[in-house]
Amino acid sequence: MAHLHDVAVVGAGPAGLAAAVEAAEAGLDVALVDAAGQPGGQFWRHFDEDHSRPEDLRGHHGRSAFTGLRDRLYALSAAGRVRYLPGHQVWLATRDGDRRFTLRVTPTVPVADPGPAAPEPVAARALILCPGGYDRQLPVPGWELPGVMAAGGVQALLKGHRTLAGRRAVVGGTGPFLLPVAAGLARAGARIPAVVEANATLGWLRDPVGTISAPGKGIEAARYAATLARHRVPYRTRTVVRAILGDGRVEAVRIARLDRRGRPTGPERELAADLVALGWGFTPSLELPLMLGAATRQDLDGSLVVTVDAWQRSSVDGVYVAGEATGVGGAALSVSEGRLSALALAASLGRSRSRSRSGTTAGA
Repeated sequence: MAHLHDVAVVGAGPAGLAAAVEAAEAGLDVALVDAAGQPGGQFWRHFDEDHSRPEDLRGHHGRSAFTGLRDRLYALSAAGRVRYLPGHQVWLATRDGDRRFTLRVTPTVPVADPGPAAPEPVAARALILCPGGYDRQLPVPGWELPGVMAAGGVQALLKGHRTLAGRRAVVGGTGPFLLPVAAGLARAGARIPAVVEANATLGWLRDPVGTISAPGKGIEAARYAATLARHRVPYRTRTVVRAILGDGRVEAVRIARLDRRGRPTGPERELAADLVALGWGFTPSLELPLMLGAATRQDLDGSLVVTVDAWQRSSVDGVYVAGEATGVGGAALSVSEGRLSALALAASLGRSRSRSRSGTTAGA
């Protein structure tokens, strides 16, 4: 029979890292399962740590938060307080009649000697699900051509493998995520004919209250904007990719201006490109919460998200959900939700950081 953990955390992005560390430091027996080979998720994705250089995280927004959580995770794992399972995908989550959860996992990275048996299931009294999200996509003529990629996929290749997906890239869609993707490509040596933003202005310009309450976001945006200016990258607002052109692969894109109702207006323009990175915001990954029967609601942007209470508890007893699955809000919010879910679970089990096994209370 599989060892029964107090809690299994799924996902090692900002929310999952924070949840696993807080739960373990509160004295809980923790398992952390993540499909990637190293912690960080998409937001903190980085090159292979065994062959990385100090500059790989230099300038990365939230670097100190990530390295602090990562170092605490590794220390807790070495001390036997977190069973860390990188490179494992959860393909089935079930709840047994005795109020215990079982996660069926499969390796996602090559294993030297996998052996004849399947990986042992992960059993836990409670779950903290932090599955993250993925790029929302909208169809456009030619989007099936080789050379068309999700903006997140382009960034993943660059961050995780130092690989440029193309040498001449048009970045299009909507939302602030277009900025770091374009800036990263430009720094890596790609030519960017244009960043094509469908909205009239960027979100933080329409929300001065939000900008004041999260000044770090404004600073981050200013840095990306400075990078684009330094590389002379045109930033075209209220403009959309109308079609992607090419014979067997991407050769050009056709762009057009939009009127105030979002309808194409005026003459279209072609830009030569061998890569098109498209992103229309993010949509939550809900497979595991839905598998367990968690209730959902419609978020402000129309996305389906998991319904949680003030303590990140879902409608399923013993299942907490944190991060993008409860509504896309960025890494800082995900870290806070991950911490909150772990502390709420620890409190429900009569544990607290003041009674943790280490007897210390390291901050996040």
